[in-house]
Amino acid sequence: MNIIDIGFFAAAVRLAIPLLLGTLSELTSERSGTLNLGIEGMMLAGALAGFSTAAATGSLWLGVLAAIATGAAIGAIMAVLVLILRLDQTVTGLGVSMTATGLVFYSYRLAFTETGTPPSITPFSTIAIPYLSEIPFLGPVFFNQYALTYIAYLMVPALAFFLYRTPAGLALRSVGENPQAAAAAGVNPIRVRFLALLFAGALAGLAGAYLNLAAFGSFTFGIVAGRGWICLALVVLGRWNPFACAAAALLFGAVDAFQLRLQTSGSVDLPYQLFLALPYAATLVAMIFNGRRTAGPAALMQPYDAERR
Repeated sequence: MNIIDIGFFAAAVRLAIPLLLGTLSELTSERSGTLNLGIEGMMLAGALAGFSTAAATGSLWLGVLAAIATGAAIGAIMAVLVLILRLDQTVTGLGVSMTATGLVFYSYRLAFTETGTPPSITPFSTIAIPYLSEIPFLGPVFFNQYALTYIAYLMVPALAFFLYRTPAGLALRSVGENPQAAAAAGVNPIRVRFLALLFAGALAGLAGAYLNLAAFGSFTFGIVAGRGWICLALVVLGRWNPFACAAAALLFGAVDAFQLRLQTSGSVDLPYQLFLALPYAATLVAMIFNGRRTAGPAALMQPYDAERR
């Protein structure tokens, strides 16, 4: 079996999309100065909301909307905790993630009876873009994908344009660097960070929904499989830049596709657990070589105090 072929690269793109959406989610919140460690729970909650809604209504797009709304709702809860009540961002994020995970498992057991195989739906089909999909190599790899994949493509330049070319994006970056100076210029740091967490939660919910509405067509407890934690590392590797983060997500999508191909090829006789650990090992290696050379927003994890000067 040829491991590296056009099918491999197309699979790498598909597997990179939830990482890309999750990374853009985390990038937005961190650019505003808030570390969102609740992203894993947001993705899992979005996955269940999208799947259960699609299963109940028969509409995949309603499932997408439900996942986005669920992620945004969890983002709003976290915003209240860390911005209004001013709780510690690290502890709160972990608590939100663990609570969301527990509620998802409980809700899943209530909504779906225990069976030998997980419930499934008919996921999105790939859509070939006319003319572009006929380009050698690039066409079948990038332009014969799911509708949600194309939405993720557009999110990268859209977020970059917002951050670097709009007054609202400048306000968000200013709050992440120096909220006191931003407040002196008439920006409300609490409002900006609140909206950033809402958007981050919505994107994280969409990232989770992609996994079962497009990639797999079913829901299992391990469907997110730590991708939220990988997104935290990808933001650092991408240096808080949307285009660099997209490249990092694509690279790790390729690593994930590679380990899947190795498992199915049978060319390497190793326990499958070692293959599953490959993306996380790659994350650690990348952080070791690049983590110290990056500097995040200056006010990251610093609560805003209106009385501080």
